[in-house]
Amino acid sequence: MINNTKILDCTLRDGGYYTNWDFDNKLVLNYCKLMESLPIDYVEIGYRSISLKGYLGEYFYLPVYLLKRLKLLMPSKKLTIILNEKDIRPEHLDEVLAPCKPYVTLVRIAIDPKNFERAIALAVAVKSMGFEVGFNVMYMSKWKEDPSFLDLLEGIDETVDYFYMVDSFGGVNPSEVQEIISLVKSKTNIPLGFHGHNNLEMALINTLTAVEQGCSIIDGTITGMGRGAGNLRTELFLIYSSSRGNIDINYTELGNVVSGFEALKSNYNWGTNLPYMFSGANSLPQKQVMEWVGLNRYPISSILNALKNQKDDVSDNIKLPVLEKSSTFKKAVILGGGNYAKEHEDAIKILIEKDENICLIHAGTRNVSSYLDSKSKQFYTLIGFESEKLLNQIGDFSKIKHKCIYPPYPRKMGTIIPEEIKDDSLEVEEIEFTNLTSESPLCIAVQAAIDLGVSSILLAGFDGYETTLNQHQFTLSQENQQIIDDLLEVDNVELVSITPTKYKNIITKSIYSLIE
Repeated sequence: MINNTKILDCTLRDGGYYTNWDFDNKLVLNYCKLMESLPIDYVEIGYRSISLKGYLGEYFYLPVYLLKRLKLLMPSKKLTIILNEKDIRPEHLDEVLAPCKPYVTLVRIAIDPKNFERAIALAVAVKSMGFEVGFNVMYMSKWKEDPSFLDLLEGIDETVDYFYMVDSFGGVNPSEVQEIISLVKSKTNIPLGFHGHNNLEMALINTLTAVEQGCSIIDGTITGMGRGAGNLRTELFLIYSSSRGNIDINYTELGNVVSGFEALKSNYNWGTNLPYMFSGANSLPQKQVMEWVGLNRYPISSILNALKNQKDDVSDNIKLPVLEKSSTFKKAVILGGGNYAKEHEDAIKILIEKDENICLIHAGTRNVSSYLDSKSKQFYTLIGFESEKLLNQIGDFSKIKHKCIYPPYPRKMGTIIPEEIKDDSLEVEEIEFTNLTSESPLCIAVQAAIDLGVSSILLAGFDGYETTLNQHQFTLSQENQQIIDDLLEVDNVELVSITPTKYKNIITKSIYSLIE
């Protein structure tokens, strides 16, 4: 290996941010066989933790049967687990670590620099149990702003076996790696490690720089699988080392395992993109970007706009006129994007055009083009990338004769409004009927209907979802159901679905009973 540097592969731990720490057994079996055959020194297999809220999978809690199985599959490797310092205290260690003793060599601790002193107390307790101890200290690109925590390294050389510099934001460059390593070396003789992220596609060069500057151990993951933009690709570092004549690799086994993880990658899409590049370059948190990208609600342009607002420390970039509360309409048809909206389109048009006391509110843009010639009063609720979708639907903003309604100010994604519709754009003042997200088209449509003074809301095209849902559909389904349930609690507003729906608790009435 280059300069005798040790390698730690943390695929199962870091990759769990995408799979919620559950992995296919066959994939893990092949992975373990590969690790056993490669010149990998440590294999980090997941977290150990006290019980936390929400579902976190098998490799987050690492029950003893799994520890035993993994050790049998990788007998020559030093198995490693990581603790989240924010969750774990010394008094938890009998529960969390004692069962690991026969199987685990290294315990790493994920540390926010502001909690460094508290982490030292935890490390002392871990070391007393006979484990090697690693400090994974986050936010490396921010250290130069306040390096005072490094002064606490004095005197803990016998406690900490590895001091890892974690480029949490993926924002450092080789010269900064060199500078920070020099700074840390001036404070301690603890062997150093480096954990890179690939936001700016510098995980490899930063890792090679760290090795060149004397780091004793580096991290990687198969295919770079890991939070946000991902990590150094273990296979890339191995191939680079092999090209220098340092190691031999079984490329058949490596190729088979990489192919298995590439299949996962096609589903979860880790790796860098424009938002991750921007967040890395500006040292912004990856967790939020990961959530925005994964929700599939926002276009790249909206995410970049939100990140720029964060960088500039502004809550939003545009304040719109408010949709004034009034008693303009008695009823509102809120049109969703389900198949029944198209199937019953003719009847919906008859309903909204026969009565001037009815308005049509588009919750999304899927069916906008079908109603461009309608003489009814209409509103378009726009969030996320709906402005762009609206243009794609109609091709020419000059065809728009109605108002566009946006969420209340400030909007967490910031605001991108084409100039052509700016003068016809309003925002609801406040979401009053629910505490749920204001980033839902249905939520904005309902609040707009309430603000327009309606006493009856008619849903059309809110079909609901089949029982087999992907994560995106499940999230939207849960969100819509909560909005419906909260609306049912509003006094003096009737809620009816006029097309078939799978949503619960809602009265359904045939649209054909409402027209002649």
